[in-house]
Formats: sequence, C-alpha cells, structure tokens
Amino acid sequence: MMRTMYDVQQLLKQFGTFIYLGNRLWDIELMMVEIRELFDNGVIEKKVFLNAIMVLKKEHQDELEYQEGLN
Repeated sequence: MMRTMYDVQQLLKQFGTFIYLGNRLWDIELMMVEIRELFDNGVIEKKVFLNAIMVLKKEHQDELEYQEGLN
C-alpha cells in the first residue's frame, strides 16, 4: 500500500524510472504520466495504479496549496 510520493517513486524505480525535473509539481505530473503508461501497458494492476494516482493527486494538491501560501 502506497501512502507517500516516496512510495510511488520506489514503485517507478522498480521499472527503471527515475524522475527529477527540479520542480515538485512537474515531478508529480510526470510520475502520473509514467504510472498511467505502466497501467495501460499491463505492467501494473488496477489496484496499484489507482493507489498511486490517488497518492500523487493528494501530493499535487498539497504542493499547489503550499505554493499559493508562498505568494
């Protein structure tokens, strides 16, 4: 069960995918794309896909709120 962005990073790492763009929002968005590709190609199960997407959406929302608080 994935609970954090780190958990999703570890899942992607299992498939040789390392993401670091230098911008947390972009990292999260690219991770979503990569997770969807894994699911669409039958590499991960639906349950894993949905869990990862849920975690990433939460992280994305948290980051947006954090950045808005800085302005």
